[in-house]
Amino acid sequence: MGWLENVIFKNQEIANERLELTDKNSLYYLSTGLTLRHCTVVLKVPASRLVIKQATFIDCTFEVKQELKNDQGWLSASLKGCRFKGRLTGCDFGHWPEYGSDSAPWYQHGSIQDCDFTEARLDGCRFMGCDPATLRFPKWPCFTFLDPIGRSHELNSIQWPGSFRPIVVDGPYRDPPSTMAVTCFAPTEAKRFDTTPEELKAAIERFDCIIY
Repeated sequence: MGWLENVIFKNQEIANERLELTDKNSLYYLSTGLTLRHCTVVLKVPASRLVIKQATFIDCTFEVKQELKNDQGWLSASLKGCRFKGRLTGCDFGHWPEYGSDSAPWYQHGSIQDCDFTEARLDGCRFMGCDPATLRFPKWPCFTFLDPIGRSHELNSIQWPGSFRPIVVDGPYRDPPSTMAVTCFAPTEAKRFDTTPEELKAAIERFDCIIY
């Protein structure tokens, strides 16, 4: 593999532009001091080619053309009034300063509010330290647990189909206390946990803390 070309956006404000982050031979940085307003950002690179660090996005649209997996950079971004389209898996958003360390202080700056995910397909995506009431989540076959930690006893009180567990509150893989919402994609979860979307939906319908 050849050298990657660094494409760096930082210490500037860009408004009403379309940014195409699609070159597979580039490493894109949306970094410190960058503010995008009313921009469209087209993403067609894996998480390993995208570095988001302490950038601000206001009223932007993200068009995810290639499934974006396990990108935690959003936790260092300030997102307000943004819209997401496309497939995102294992991505976290919002304020979770504990995710970083003293050597990664930019995670202190993460936030999310007034954002719209209704045109996105989310699976295993968490929303941290925020008010989910300001967010719009995708509908079925996506489904979203609200206040999963606070409602964990209730959510875990029934026998879910297959080996599905809605929220993990103990052990090394427990969800952090700041988890305000979790969105999953039923077909993927059903396959992973040996059940069906229909069986999942029947269980989901029993709760008023799940949006679907």
